[in-house]
Amino acid sequence: MSLRRLISLSALLAAVAITVPAQSAGAAATWTQVSNTVDVSCAAFTYHPAADWFLPATTSPKGLVYLQHGFSRSNGNMADLAEHYAAAGFVVFAPTLPSADIFGCTVSNLGNNAPFLNNVAALLGTANNASGALARSYANAAAKAGRSGTSLPTTYVIAGHSAGGEVAAYVANRLRSTYPSQYARVALVQLLDPVKSFIGSNMPTGLKGIAPTGVPVYAISSPPYTANSNANGTVELTGDLHRPFLGVRLSTGCHCDAEGASTDGACTLTAGTPQQQNIAALQTLAVAWATDAATGTVTGGYYPGGAYYDSLVAAGVTQTLSGS
Repeated sequence: MSLRRLISLSALLAAVAITVPAQSAGAAATWTQVSNTVDVSCAAFTYHPAADWFLPATTSPKGLVYLQHGFSRSNGNMADLAEHYAAAGFVVFAPTLPSADIFGCTVSNLGNNAPFLNNVAALLGTANNASGALARSYANAAAKAGRSGTSLPTTYVIAGHSAGGEVAAYVANRLRSTYPSQYARVALVQLLDPVKSFIGSNMPTGLKGIAPTGVPVYAISSPPYTANSNANGTVELTGDLHRPFLGVRLSTGCHCDAEGASTDGACTLTAGTPQQQNIAALQTLAVAWATDAATGTVTGGYYPGGAYYDSLVAAGVTQTLSGS
């Protein structure tokens, strides 16, 4: 969320190690949620932020979605979208990163959080190592869910909402520059109403770094207004990537759309209440694009010229984003 609107808010969430099977009445579980922690270095310390894992029912997941919340938010606010990814066959990793920290280890850049984001990127950078922090966290979650012996997927979707969108772009580029073999596993960078920090250049650095590589970068954004810093992250995206298709803008969207049913008053009070048609469009497109990217397919209905996509445009629900 916008730092300007939310600097007075804080997200305080206790990390609880629980396992929650997802199921509806009369239906078998399609995913399992496990909460634990993950180790991330901050300055001379090791932090243990809360992490939610969403494990699909399938034993052959499509890929790993790293899903990052925004400023003053938590992983719990991304649970609705995470469940949709998991139901589609993805393992989802959703950590809670600090929104305020004396050492600058924050999700939004309040001074210089680049060293911390480098450490966040190292989670994916070392994910192929069983002793790496992300692999250890996954192994713990898998054991809690009765899936010991399974491994992390090796295809990655890096997604983030609000300030988490800036994190997604920066982390992807850090993989490119520091962990090239791991960057080769990145299938998609997904920006959900991204917000660029007022300080620093993390977002332009990230986007300009990955632009020449051809990795898809798709946004699902809301119109410019105060809550998303006048869509400054989307403006940065369309200015930095000169591509004919960069996603969509939800014509009547709000900054809380990506949180869906997981949003709360802290978001809706300052950013508006999501409309169901916008939540549905965002979740459908986000999951469809992630599925195509991870599986190397193109499902035409979800892109310009396709039936579902064009129906959204015709109904005034979405507008196409393209690079300038």
